[in-house]
Amino acid sequence: MASLIFENQVINREVPFCRVYSMDSKQKLEKLFLKNRISYFIEWEGKSFFSRVFGGSDQKEKNTFTIRINEADVERATELIQGMDSVKLKKI
Repeated sequence: MASLIFENQVINREVPFCRVYSMDSKQKLEKLFLKNRISYFIEWEGKSFFSRVFGGSDQKEKNTFTIRINEADVERATELIQGMDSVKLKKI
């Protein structure tokens, strides 16, 4: 049986695709990606202790997420999310 050799090959091709600023938009984006078979990873950006303590009441309600996808799906995903609220594309 032949063995696989992975010398000097990059396996992880995940790139930061966009930032999402509301829970509703995050859920819509997840459904859209699942429907179109785009693999994704969500990083929740927690707030620092000081921003939670000294921030206003509106600061506590805001959520920020970074969505990471495979670089091969960037073009297709960009077309799918055009016009979505609370979503900002990252420059790749």
